Amino acid sequence: MQAMLGIPICSEQTSGCYLAPMRPVVTLEEVQERAQASLLGMAIGDALGATVEFMTPTEIKETYGVLTEIQGGGWLQLKPGEVTDDTQMSLCIARSIVACGWSPRDIAERFAEWLRSKPPDVGGTCRRGIRRYMQFGSLSGPPSNDDGGNGAVMRIAPVAIATLADEQLLEAWALEQAHITHNHPLSDAACVLVGNLLHLACLGRSREVMRQATRLALQRTPAFGYASYRGLCSAYVVDTMQTVLHHFFRSRTFEECLVNTVNQGGDADTAGAIVGAIAGAYYGLDAIPKRWLKKLDPRVVNELLKLSGSLVHASPLRHVDHL
Repeated sequence: MQAMLGIPICSEQTSGCYLAPMRPVVTLEEVQERAQASLLGMAIGDALGATVEFMTPTEIKETYGVLTEIQGGGWLQLKPGEVTDDTQMSLCIARSIVACGWSPRDIAERFAEWLRSKPPDVGGTCRRGIRRYMQFGSLSGPPSNDDGGNGAVMRIAPVAIATLADEQLLEAWALEQAHITHNHPLSDAACVLVGNLLHLACLGRSREVMRQATRLALQRTPAFGYASYRGLCSAYVVDTMQTVLHHFFRSRTFEECLVNTVNQGGDADTAGAIVGAIAGAYYGLDAIPKRWLKKLDPRVVNELLKLSGSLVHASPLRHVDHL
C-alpha cells in the first residue's frame, strides 16, 4: 500500500496561506515524482528560454515564428540543451543541502567555486554578492535598492523541495540563500511566494488553491499583481513574477506554459526556469515533452533526478506520522 500524505496546510486559526484542510491527497511516490518534474522543468525552461534571452517578442516572432524547440544559440551561443546560471546555481544549493543539510556558508562556498569556474552567464547582482562573500566572508549584504532582481528566486526550487510541508522553514531558508546575493524586500517576497507555490504543487494541491495562495501573497506584495499584465519580462523581479504568474495561471499544459513564457523574451531563461519549476511540479513528469528531455545533457538530467529524491527524503515530510 502506498503511503498517503496528510499534510497540515493551514486553518482559519493560522497565519499560513495554503488554504487547504489536512487531508490525504497524494502518495509519497507522487510527491517524489512532482519534485523530479519540478527540477527537470526548471532546467528545461532555462534551456528553452536561453535561446531568446534579451530578444523582444517581435524579434522572436521574426526569427523563430514561435519558439517551441530547445535549440541553443542565443547571445551566449549555447549548445542545444545547455543550461545557464539559473540551473547551475540551483544545483549548487541542491548539492549543498544533500551533502551538508542546511548551511548557507557551504552554499556560498559552492557559489564561489562556481564563479571561479568562469561560467558563461552570471548575473551582475549574483556576481557582486558572491565576490563580497569571497572577499569578506559575509553571508548577507546590506539591504540595497540594486538587489531587486530575479537572481535569488530563480534558484528557489531545491529549497522548496527540501522544506516540503513546513512553510516557516521555507521562509527562513529562502531568505538566507537569497541574501547571499540579493537583499531586497521584493526579492524576498518573490522567493517565498514561488516557494509556497512549489510546496502546493508538489503536494498535489489544485490550481484554485494555488491561485488563492497567490491572492493572499499579492495583498502583501501588490506589485506582483498580474491582472493587467503588460508583457514585460525583464530581470526586475516584479516583471519576472508578473510574467510567471500570468502564464502559469492562464496555461492548461506544461508545454503551453513554457512556450508562452519564453516567447515574451527579455529575461526568458530565468522566467522559463521559474515557471518551469512550478509547472513541472503541478503537471507532473508525464506532462513534460519527451523531446525536450532528450535535448538536455543526460548527466544534468540524472543528477537532477537523484538530487530531487534526496531533497524530498531530507525534507520535513519524513516526520509526518502518516508515512
